[in-house]
Amino acid sequence: MIEKIDSLKQEIDSFTINSEEELEAFRLEFLSRNGKVQDMFKLMGQVPNDQKAAMGKAMNEVKNLAQERFDSAKESLSGKEAVTFGAADDISLPVTPKYTGSLHPLTRALREIKQIFLRLGFNIADGPELEDDFHNFTALNFPPDHPARDMQDTFFVKRSEENPDENLVMRTHTSPVQIRLMKDTQPPIRSIMPGRVYRNEAVTAKSYFQFNQVEGLYVDENVTLGELIETLVMFAKLMYGSDVKYRVRPSFFPFTEPSLEMDIWWNNEKGGQWLEILGAGMVDPNVFDAVDVDSETYTGFAFGMGVDRIALLRYGIDDIRTLYENDIRVLRQFK
Repeated sequence: MIEKIDSLKQEIDSFTINSEEELEAFRLEFLSRNGKVQDMFKLMGQVPNDQKAAMGKAMNEVKNLAQERFDSAKESLSGKEAVTFGAADDISLPVTPKYTGSLHPLTRALREIKQIFLRLGFNIADGPELEDDFHNFTALNFPPDHPARDMQDTFFVKRSEENPDENLVMRTHTSPVQIRLMKDTQPPIRSIMPGRVYRNEAVTAKSYFQFNQVEGLYVDENVTLGELIETLVMFAKLMYGSDVKYRVRPSFFPFTEPSLEMDIWWNNEKGGQWLEILGAGMVDPNVFDAVDVDSETYTGFAFGMGVDRIALLRYGIDDIRTLYENDIRVLRQFK
């Protein structure tokens, strides 16, 4: 009997299993109800009583050996990649397309803007998105009855009619960073302030309740309006090309005097139109007084631009909502 058990062990060890078909053949030959292992146990009745214990132990070892061989082969085969088409060595077969990651158009536009102003000698400043009334409105020469303070334009986190100084808002522009910078830093100052801003506006193809801004501030002795216009023209040419068509026209902002806006010509399916890309002006002396900068000694200019609008023009996108939908089909166009 012991010879039959040893012979069965050798058969199990020498059985070749390199495929699912051979694995199934192994199971049928050794582990099935009519397999050799089960047949071996049927011979237990022929074993003398004094040898049953030893023979039972030996038979169980064979059974465990067969099961372990089966489990090991099954696990090994499941880790192999099956070739489902063509020949494995056919290099003419098409490969599965792989899509690499890409930068969001807003990120691309913001990086370009930063690089341009770094080349022009500006550094980068930052500030909080949750602002108090002083930094977001009062220090920027917004009178108490200015429409921008109304609920239709501003997201108020905390609002007090009795004490407006306690108001907390989601910043409506990045100009509060300018206020913090002038309070903490002595001129000369030459910085840009990129960041998200929030306004309580209806969502349309051209407007959104949040967007990205880059504002700039230059404060020093004898800063002129001519320097401001030269800076803006240089930016437009570096951003849109040296042949860009632009215009500068008068405007009004509470925190600058005089104030202006810059438009560029956008060629589109309607034949083209002027689109405003930024507002700017000379810093109002009242703003300097609010942050204890001597307006008799220093002058300065400030500007602000919407990154979203610039991205739309830069990449030919006609709906601002596209920038916030995170559609992978859009992002794949910016590889």
